[in-house]
Amino acid sequence: MSYRIEKDSIGEIKVLEGKLWGAQTQRSIENFNIGSDKMPMEVILAFAILKKAAAKVNCNLQKIDKKKAKAIMTVCDEISAGKWNAHFPLKVWQTGSGTQTHMNVNEVIANRANELLKEAGIENITVHPNDDVNYGQSSNDTFPTAMHIAAVLSLKTKLLPSIEIMKSTLQEKSNEFSSVVKIGRTHLQDATPLTLGQEVSGWHRMVEKCEKMILDSIEPLMELAIGGTAVGTGVNTHPYFDLFMVKEISRITGLPFKASENKFQALTSHNEIVYCHGALKALAADAMKIANDVRWLASGPRCGIGEISIPANEPGSSIMPGKVNPTQSEALTMIAVQIMGNDATIGFAASQGNFELNVFKPVIIYNFLQSSRILADGITNFTTRCLNGITANEKTIKDYVDSSLMLVTALNPYIGYEKAAEVAKYAFENNISLKEATLKKKYLKEEQFDQIMQPKNMINPQE
Repeated sequence: MSYRIEKDSIGEIKVLEGKLWGAQTQRSIENFNIGSDKMPMEVILAFAILKKAAAKVNCNLQKIDKKKAKAIMTVCDEISAGKWNAHFPLKVWQTGSGTQTHMNVNEVIANRANELLKEAGIENITVHPNDDVNYGQSSNDTFPTAMHIAAVLSLKTKLLPSIEIMKSTLQEKSNEFSSVVKIGRTHLQDATPLTLGQEVSGWHRMVEKCEKMILDSIEPLMELAIGGTAVGTGVNTHPYFDLFMVKEISRITGLPFKASENKFQALTSHNEIVYCHGALKALAADAMKIANDVRWLASGPRCGIGEISIPANEPGSSIMPGKVNPTQSEALTMIAVQIMGNDATIGFAASQGNFELNVFKPVIIYNFLQSSRILADGITNFTTRCLNGITANEKTIKDYVDSSLMLVTALNPYIGYEKAAEVAKYAFENNISLKEATLKKKYLKEEQFDQIMQPKNMINPQE
């Protein structure tokens, strides 16, 4: 393998030929060979947006040459198109400010921009990663800015669309099952009836409320730290650099980003991400509940609850022929517990801001983006490969309703709680129906019992 020599303030270092990164990236590769978790590409793509905006703003402010700015912006477009993904190799476990990933981006942009200038026959101009690509910026304000851009784009383009699909499917299923009267369950014990459609409507409302909470929590993420530079003072920037930057970033993304009101807060606190991830955790908690309900209701097929059937996507056992398992529920519940763990990591990491900087930034955004990504994928899979195919086993459902002792609740207004409890206990102990028990106790006549005991009348309030 052939190498070239790159230099930085530490000295010289060898970099493989053909790699667009420079000395600082290479030092990070060698000094932080920890695990296999790479900085998410969402962060790199957010940096490409940021650096493109900075090149244009700095050019307009006459801080960098127009030809340099044009080359930088072209490279940023190439990065956004996924052309140079292999040139961003750094691990999550690096400096807590994200400086090495930031310099990785600066170096790749600078080296590729110089290639473009050379190809255009411009030999007398050289783009420098710090002096040009990073003009008026610091890792301390660009990395949190990239964190927010990446988080918002991930939620807007991946998670929220998956939620919309799930909501739509649950609404359709709620409508489909609106007349299927089934027995309710509380404390894992029989309760009064409801419809399967009403039960599913509860799932729909959970998802709907979580969507609202996520949308509300995106608003604080729209504030960007850019313009704070090293400690929040904005040293080495134009007085309106932050305003120019958020305007350009908003133009590129089509989203209404705005400048952080207080850059000192923006560099050392990540409470916006903590808050937003809390909404993701709420969705994960409800996703866990829905997935568990589905697998309980589908349990069987002969020795479980068996009120619904779910699609058979693949064989369920390597030893038991014909077994089909609720694998989509299992995948989604594993995702839910991962997100709960991520939430703990994010909360601890965000609490570690010392003085003017939080230095847990990479692990915060890594966990946030993982939560958003796997929750989006998991919800989409669960919806398309499980929820869409749910069918009601109406005979089983009717048998449970007919045999449930909790229908006795309908007798309360007519014979009172104490006598109704006596009827239920008598029916259970003698293995007879509620009707038989009521008639034996002589609390009602047969025609009175038949008129009162209508499960379909128990699914809504009655005058």
